[in-house]
Amino acid sequence: MSAPPFHLGWFLQGSSIQAWNAPWTGNISEEWMRADLFVDLGRQLERAGFDYLLLEDSIYVGENWQASRDIFLKNGMSIPRQEPSVIATLIAQATQRLGVVATLSTFAYHPYLTARIIGTLDQVSTGRAGWNMVTGSSDLSAQNFGMDALPPHDKRYEMAHDYIDVVTKLWDSWDADAIIADRKTGVLIDPSKVRTIDHRGPYYASRGPLNSGPAPQGRPVIAQAGGSGPGRAIAAKYADTIVASTKGVAAMKEYRDDVRAQMRALGRDPDSCKVLFLIFPTIAQSKEEADIRVARRLADAQDNIDIRLAQLGWITNLDLSGADLDAPVGELTTNGHQSSLATFIKRAAGKTLREAIVNYSTTGGSYDFAGTPDSIAAEMDEVMQEVGGDGFLISLGDMSRRSIADVTDGLVPALQQRGLVRRGYEHAQFRENLLAF
Repeated sequence: MSAPPFHLGWFLQGSSIQAWNAPWTGNISEEWMRADLFVDLGRQLERAGFDYLLLEDSIYVGENWQASRDIFLKNGMSIPRQEPSVIATLIAQATQRLGVVATLSTFAYHPYLTARIIGTLDQVSTGRAGWNMVTGSSDLSAQNFGMDALPPHDKRYEMAHDYIDVVTKLWDSWDADAIIADRKTGVLIDPSKVRTIDHRGPYYASRGPLNSGPAPQGRPVIAQAGGSGPGRAIAAKYADTIVASTKGVAAMKEYRDDVRAQMRALGRDPDSCKVLFLIFPTIAQSKEEADIRVARRLADAQDNIDIRLAQLGWITNLDLSGADLDAPVGELTTNGHQSSLATFIKRAAGKTLREAIVNYSTTGGSYDFAGTPDSIAAEMDEVMQEVGGDGFLISLGDMSRRSIADVTDGLVPALQQRGLVRRGYEHAQFRENLLAF
């Protein structure tokens, strides 16, 4: 018995110079401005039947190591990054069915601007746009927009409810059939089908309506990475797809069951939202080769503890450069990405900081997949049977055209042969394909 068909997405870590100085990355450090790699990625994912490509983003240069930017700049860690909505538009232009999800943060973009950008992306892609809603996790990003710091974590999610309310009202400010283009009467737009929203909430205000016109999907798809309690709650209320990163089958099942229960309590059909679990598979021609790759990754982490800790600090808004590497991991708190820190602390139990960061930075996301395409496909089948659905969000730390092909031309055909993923798109629009099964 196999799992029912499940969905695939791709989590594109937003740095424009992907896997710099790694093997098989070509001349990415000279060619990165043109975004050709990302456009090629979109085409390959569409050929493989992926539901969507999500462009992750941040709006700052890391300084979370020795209070300096040096380690981040020298190693190209999450830098440089281009505006995701621009890259998303290029990918959309090069594809026909793939959903394209751009990350726009609530503190950096006014809700009117977010509604207009994503609505426009939905128009030019003929109904394939999505918005990844994030509230931010670094005070450094806030300082780029004239603030001293981000609001407290839970406050950011409280504000996000009001923010999403504005965005969705703006998308709803046009009826789908508002543009009548009646040449006999000379009327282009029916005024009765375009409305102001007059929203004045606790944090945001907007008169509306959008001036960009209706979106083909009505409301473009909303993605959210709900890890903390407030994050799960907002995902359950608004999201059409959720980025989940929780370790192990039991935790994956608990997460999905919890979010679906919250959706039912809100009167939502839980099948209307697809929970995709983030994974970093190691795909090779043999199990032995996969094991060698895993061992190399482990050795690299052991040799570059500072880089691994700096990357964790970039995610969590912590500077761990003064910590004792050979002491147990102590109590850590953050106003940054709390679910990532919580995961790190949980997995650090009984370990020194050195051991903990090596373990954290070398495992495969929600589940450790390493092997041949066929063996990984079989494991993905077993995991989905235990979790209950809805699919996986794939990311690669060594992203190149070669490693992408390992997924699209190796793993995906193995999944297709087992009847686990689609062989072709059922519909033209993004949400319709998410809801196809």
